[in-house]
Amino acid sequence: MDQDTIFAVASGGGRAAIAVMRISGPDSRRVLAGLCRSVPPPRHAALRRLRDAAGAELDRAVVLWLPGPGSYSGEDSAELHLHGGRAVVDGVAEALVALGARPAQPGEFTRRAFLNGRMDLLEAEAVGDLVAAETAAQRRQALRQLEGALGAVYRSWADRLLKLMAQQEALIDFPDEDLPPEVEAAVVAEIATLRSEMAAHLADRRRGERLREGLVFAVTGPPNVGKSALVNALAERDVAIVSATPGTTRDALETRVVLGGVPVTLVDTAGLRDTRDEIEAEGVRRALARAAEADLVIAVAEVGGGGQPRPDDNTVYVANKIDLGGAVPAGATGVSALTGAGLDGLRDRLAGQARALTESAGPPPLTRARHRAALQEASARLVDAQRAELPELRAEDLRLALQALGRITGEVGVEDILGALFAQFCIGK
Repeated sequence: MDQDTIFAVASGGGRAAIAVMRISGPDSRRVLAGLCRSVPPPRHAALRRLRDAAGAELDRAVVLWLPGPGSYSGEDSAELHLHGGRAVVDGVAEALVALGARPAQPGEFTRRAFLNGRMDLLEAEAVGDLVAAETAAQRRQALRQLEGALGAVYRSWADRLLKLMAQQEALIDFPDEDLPPEVEAAVVAEIATLRSEMAAHLADRRRGERLREGLVFAVTGPPNVGKSALVNALAERDVAIVSATPGTTRDALETRVVLGGVPVTLVDTAGLRDTRDEIEAEGVRRALARAAEADLVIAVAEVGGGGQPRPDDNTVYVANKIDLGGAVPAGATGVSALTGAGLDGLRDRLAGQARALTESAGPPPLTRARHRAALQEASARLVDAQRAELPELRAEDLRLALQALGRITGEVGVEDILGALFAQFCIGK
């Protein structure tokens, strides 16, 4: 299938002024010539009339010829900037099929770019993250990974592991050469240093993954304190039913907002109280479960309701209904979901919490569970290497650590994950 010539619309679906059609594969030049008769010079945009095999005009389009390997996919490619009408796009697609091309599968262009060495697997994943980015913070993280910052960290570790393996092999192959003891001591010390650096990289509180996937903030509290009204106010739309009747919210309701440049899912939960109502009791159980899993809990109470918030990095305390009067406890943020008083201050506080949970200094953070699992395996192999009593066993542990690192960038053993990864992409990528 990698020898097929493929095509797809890379721009969005629906009616638009322009639709960009991408073509890639070994027959791209022949296919392009069949459409527009005259292929423009490489990387020069030219206006051409596109015709089908019968000579019927399909469109007047801007055409680009992009010979490999200096193209996105690393192979001969072309782009057609068509008028965006459905009839135009469909007509050109039919003509491409008649010329021997086939529609691309999801992510196939980027998969070919990876297989042709145009990018490593981390950069390919970053392309998908960039396409899916909802906020500026997600965009910045994806661009940083696409530029190779994360891959550079892992390749640096891989280079050091290769050097360690060479030194360890020398200790194995030349046992009678009286190599200075400093050689083995240096190997052991470098293993410890590498393991320490990996441990620090892993101890990032999942900041990169949280930013990529979005945070979850659970809104909890007793019945009738205004949780649903607060969620509606923060979302600036009616998400949950607001009623004076206790126990109105029986299940967890979710809505997506952006706080501090970070996508956040607000979860409105059932009021926390003892109840004999079976359905409401299940709602309370689910509320407690969501609070336990959430990145942050927004604990809501009525102003003047008594009690003093306990300091907790994972909880923001909110005293609602300040429009009714009453003292706001120290450590809580006073708001009125009804009038909007105090909501700007609460948004700022929640935005600060969202940034604190996702921002990172230093090397770029891990962005996927796949990276974390491979890096944890590499770190575990280095622990085994430190404990190995025989040089042959240490060498094997170093090799396995290097192999685990290679799976992150796609240098070794990735065939089993390629299909699952690129299936998540849009067709034109």
